[in-house]
Amino acid sequence: MTTVTHLECSRCAKTYEAGQVHNLCSCGGPLLVRYDLERARKSWNRAWIPNGPASMWRYQPVLPVRRPESIVSLGEGFTPLIRARRLGRRLGAENLWIKDEGVNPTGSFKARGLSCAVSMALELGIRKLAIPSAGNAGSALAAYAAAAGLEAYIFMPRDVPQSNFIECMSFGARVTLVDGLISDCARLVAERRAAEGWFEVTTLKEPYRVEGKKTLGYELAEQFRWTLPDAVFYPTGGGVGLIGMWKAFAEMEALGWISHERPKMIAVQAAGCQPVVRAFEAGADSCRFFENASTLASGLRVPKPLGDFLILEAIRKSRGTAIAVDDDEILDAGLELAATEGIFAAPEGAACVAALRRLLASGFLSASERIVIFNTGSGLKYLESYSTRHPRPAGEAARLGGLITPR
Repeated sequence: MTTVTHLECSRCAKTYEAGQVHNLCSCGGPLLVRYDLERARKSWNRAWIPNGPASMWRYQPVLPVRRPESIVSLGEGFTPLIRARRLGRRLGAENLWIKDEGVNPTGSFKARGLSCAVSMALELGIRKLAIPSAGNAGSALAAYAAAAGLEAYIFMPRDVPQSNFIECMSFGARVTLVDGLISDCARLVAERRAAEGWFEVTTLKEPYRVEGKKTLGYELAEQFRWTLPDAVFYPTGGGVGLIGMWKAFAEMEALGWISHERPKMIAVQAAGCQPVVRAFEAGADSCRFFENASTLASGLRVPKPLGDFLILEAIRKSRGTAIAVDDDEILDAGLELAATEGIFAAPEGAACVAALRRLLASGFLSASERIVIFNTGSGLKYLESYSTRHPRPAGEAARLGGLITPR
């Protein structure tokens, strides 16, 4: 049973009643869900968690859904945390781990946030959901809306990976391809939502995607037997997972499950779209819009995240950093991860491998620290990007490469 009490603005701290339909605060700030953690501490024991479902819903007392029958689940969460010994030896990291979110439903970590958001929409009687997406969030919304019997309206850049477009269409979503970036898609959703009767599920414009994403933090602590790593590498587009984990760490400390120590939170971006990196380096509290954003890692192509101030706060309070890597580094790192560990990562996750190499070389991180890289999706969803490194051989080249051709 959930212990939710109210919603609170992350900017001005104004409170809102739980169990009602909300988007942003009146001041424009994202709303965060708050819980009676003292009641949860008395009624819920972390030792009971393994008896719960093998999904993120094992943490239901600190998730917002009140009625169990409202939960829309496809088995999201409970993803593997894999010791990367061979890659660690190559990079000089003795205690390296990969949290592989690519095995989630629809192949990415977006399943966590959309499971929670769609569950709350069902509970609150919302029937039409609209989202701007760089790809994977649209796929996840389409899947969960289909499972819940709700309508999904998805706006994507025209150059979205083909896998995402086909997924959304297959799940029965209404898809609009837009000439532009995710910011242009978001503008169209905002302009049309009132007339169309849509509830906007844009990143941080509703309170519940971050609640699903925060289970990344709970799961990480559980898998490390209620300790946290020294550093967390997180691919940062909208940054909801980083914000959610930071929230989860505070909740778990209040529950008495972990200590006050926190990992260094490291936001990884692409060189062609690095608003958080530039704001961090400038000592700013928010990001400026990144003009002409371009990267093959579509999930990192977010010119200005709405939760920029929350991302920057978590980085600074954790003594972390923000770093950008270019597209060539990303692809090379993705192939290195695949060849050494058998994990075919999305470019966003691969970017973290490239970033780790840089931070180890600079001395920001030491070889002995326990480090976790979040791979946020499956590389199978980005075959167009990886195909530039592995063009299909033909004719004599195919035979010399070991392929069997029929006579």
